[in-house]
Amino acid sequence: MRYVRNAIRHAAIVTSIFLLGVAAGCSKPADKPAAAASTVNQNAPSKLGDLKEFQGISKEVSALVDKNDLPAAKTRIKDLESTWDSAEAGIKPRAASDWHRLDKAIDNALSALRASNPTQAACKAAMDELLKTFSALQGQ
Repeated sequence: MRYVRNAIRHAAIVTSIFLLGVAAGCSKPADKPAAAASTVNQNAPSKLGDLKEFQGISKEVSALVDKNDLPAAKTRIKDLESTWDSAEAGIKPRAASDWHRLDKAIDNALSALRASNPTQAACKAAMDELLKTFSALQGQ
């Protein structure tokens, strides 16, 4: 009986020391730099989820517009439109207002590239706005 009481006492002491050590190690530092917190927000995915595929196509289209290859840009943006439209059902419910904002920017880029006489300036402005919209949504 004496050994049982000693074993229980030792177990209680060891458990107390362990729990105090864990509790002390779990406190978060008060001097966490603000820059690190903003970096985390910039790298966080948007409320819509992972937009890298759409953004990647948009960057390719923008590069074609920068080269003034508007026919190739018009062809490539069709891929963005198709991919975006097929993903709508999975993306839109996550954040409808963000989805509409990005959808409008995509529509503006499509309109600029599909104009009867597209100009590089108008297409570039629309693509710049689209890329800014991607960045803004991912920085939330």
